[in-house]
Amino acid sequence: MSDADSNQFTSAQVRHLASLVRIELTDSEVEEFRGELASILSHIDALSEIDTSGVPPTNNGADLINVQDDDASIPAMERDQVLANAPQREDEYFRVHAVLDQS
Repeated sequence: MSDADSNQFTSAQVRHLASLVRIELTDSEVEEFRGELASILSHIDALSEIDTSGVPPTNNGADLINVQDDDASIPAMERDQVLANAPQREDEYFRVHAVLDQS
């Protein structure tokens, strides 16, 4: 199998990825994303061919120093103000769809 073939996604793989990120795709969108995903992987393959033997390992590409501000207490919104913006609520909580399997 050539590199080009290994970058091809099947429709089933694209649909599986879509289900993982919880989006619905039409048949035409599945075909479109097959091509886009293959293109992305081709670009990644091109990066893997770059000779980095003379480049020292690093965990940070920029010489930046982490700047931290002092912790400060600021007034928060009232609970009713926050919950007023909730699409669904249950008592004093946001109601959301279950993400994890409860079994």
